[in-house]
Amino acid sequence: MWEEAAVRVVREVEFKLTVERSRFFAALVPLTRSTEMEELVKKRRAEQRKASHHCWAYRLCGPGGSVAEASRDDGEVGHPGRVLLEVLRKYDLEGGLVVSRVFGGVKLGVGGVARAFRAAAEGAVELARHGQA
Repeated sequence: MWEEAAVRVVREVEFKLTVERSRFFAALVPLTRSTEMEELVKKRRAEQRKASHHCWAYRLCGPGGSVAEASRDDGEVGHPGRVLLEVLRKYDLEGGLVVSRVFGGVKLGVGGVARAFRAAAEGAVELARHGQA
């Protein structure tokens, strides 16, 4: 039995979403090493200075079919890092996903935050799948 290799993200794609005045900035990016994720988050923090949270996830395929995964919620409710990792798994993607949230003054609740992060991530994936960046 064999498994098909994950689809590798080959170029950066960005997607913006507004939910209840909060703005979500998603970036789907290619990664070759887990340490690149730290660099990406630093870059996003510099670009999105008003963002209160920068949640992320990545998947990297190694030799022998092993998969390295990690995620971080950055103090946000609703486990958005885990939600982002679920999106990468759903589409069997190899790469990184960062979603930065600029709080708009309206609390979304745990479920609302998770749905908003998922929608932003799915938007970036859809742009990448259809070649629109």
